[in-house]
Amino acid sequence: MRQKTASRKIKILVAKLGLDGHDRGALVLCRGFRDAGMEVIYSGLFATPDRVAQIVEDEDVDAVALSLLNGAHGTLFPRVVKELKKKGINDVLVVGGGTIPEEDKKILEKSGVSGNFGPGTSLDDIISHITSGVSKLRKL
Repeated sequence: MRQKTASRKIKILVAKLGLDGHDRGALVLCRGFRDAGMEVIYSGLFATPDRVAQIVEDEDVDAVALSLLNGAHGTLFPRVVKELKKKGINDVLVVGGGTIPEEDKKILEKSGVSGNFGPGTSLDDIISHITSGVSKLRKL
């Protein structure tokens, strides 16, 4: 049972999807989220959409930060959202990041992936987006 109280620390899963072995940015995010007071879980490299959804269910996370640098964001990010819905999970913020062309961002937004941050995005902007999004979901 999800505890949707405002006082609960945000629990976030940082997930490296697919065949992307570049995790420096994801590790920087993990540290930044931790320093911002969030509880952080890291999937490790090569996570699959169904594995990400399973971790979300098992760990009762509030948000998932998907990271991908190999161009497969248009396929893998929406598949994570689909896997979450198959499990009946509708109250988790899904955020994307990586090398995402501008024209793909609206498509990802429509699929349920918000943010879609690129290289050079301020950590403060990402944290603010997550904090705001989780706050809205907790009020539902």
